[in-house]
Amino acid sequence: MTRRTLIGLATAGLAAALLPVSSSAAPRAGTATGATGARAATGAVAAQLPAPTGPHGIGTVSARLVDRSRHDPWVPAQPYRELMISVWYPAAPGSGEGHSRAPYMAPGAAARWDATSPHDIPKGTLDFAATRTHAREGAPADTRGGRRPVLVYAAGAGDPRTWGTALVEEMASRGYVVVTIDHTYENPGVQFPDGSVKDAGPLLKAYEEAQKNDTVPDLLKKTTDVRVADSKFLLDSLGSLPHGLSQVVDRRRVGMFGQSAGGIAAAQTMYEDRRVTAGVDLDGTLEFNPEPTGTHLMPVARHGLDRPFLLMGSDRPTEPSWRAFLSHSTGWQRNLTLRGSRHQTYTDLPALLPQAGVDRKTVEKNIGTVDPARAIAAQRAYVASFFDRWLKEKDDGLLDGPSGRYPEVEFTG
Repeated sequence: MTRRTLIGLATAGLAAALLPVSSSAAPRAGTATGATGARAATGAVAAQLPAPTGPHGIGTVSARLVDRSRHDPWVPAQPYRELMISVWYPAAPGSGEGHSRAPYMAPGAAARWDATSPHDIPKGTLDFAATRTHAREGAPADTRGGRRPVLVYAAGAGDPRTWGTALVEEMASRGYVVVTIDHTYENPGVQFPDGSVKDAGPLLKAYEEAQKNDTVPDLLKKTTDVRVADSKFLLDSLGSLPHGLSQVVDRRRVGMFGQSAGGIAAAQTMYEDRRVTAGVDLDGTLEFNPEPTGTHLMPVARHGLDRPFLLMGSDRPTEPSWRAFLSHSTGWQRNLTLRGSRHQTYTDLPALLPQAGVDRKTVEKNIGTVDPARAIAAQRAYVASFFDRWLKEKDDGLLDGPSGRYPEVEFTG
């Protein structure tokens, strides 16, 4: 099965996204009132996201982080590295009034994302800016019960930090503070508070050079190193989160999870930084290859981890890098397979693609034969069970063996 790593950036869709976006293509404010499925004035649908199931309402805020200790690795002339993050957290009871539901994406980033026809969502069918999450912008945090465990979420290569919102919201509704991160110059558009949008042009150029010089593994290593450095800087910044949220998080209980390259970053960051107690890799290979071959293994695959780690993969044979990782790890581990799934099943695609009016063949090509709702429910259950076990000392037993509640999930090892 193809693993979507940096090679996914070299597509005609991304090239189109790097072109200037006309004012008519950009989502217009006020064209939809929420995630109700209503059509915006452009004809695109404001999609619905699955509601989180935890007991807490959710708040969210976004912020720009600036690391002045390093030049930007993709634009060396820039003497600092700037990132965008969003923080999702349990909101104070009754705080929804006066705080609107947060958009799925900022307008400039949404326009760039739509221009790529992401993962076979036809351009102009879904309005990513008009789509609303279940989180209230700027709602006060629930401070009852003391500090809360914090999770870092990273999306796959070329994907925005919002691409795992269904899972992120679920974790926030269950009592976690979740920080999502955009790795600037890696996805089609990262929008900053001043309205500027940084695209993936520098990385795309580097990829074209790597193809020409037969150095793609070296570029994949650099991309991973950049993500790990960004993640470490984010961990450094947990003491200065916006909206007073640094007073809510417990920096002694930190987890990290992500899909594809985000899962890779979770594993490698955990290997390099002991502040991460537990991690989850959702279908990310642990080698510096566009396709898994068992060569160019990452350090975390060569040496393993001594702390809890969960692998959840798509329906395929176990990857060589995963076998190496499992054999070298001494910490608690599980390797799960979601039957009938594909690589993008571990994103928001199961929730969004069926709303884009595509045929069944397109759905199965991108998210497999697993029922989309069941896929979302299984991911939420197992990721929550894992972090509850290791960050909250609450064990529901779901990870002890196969469950009749989730027959789609196979315990591979």
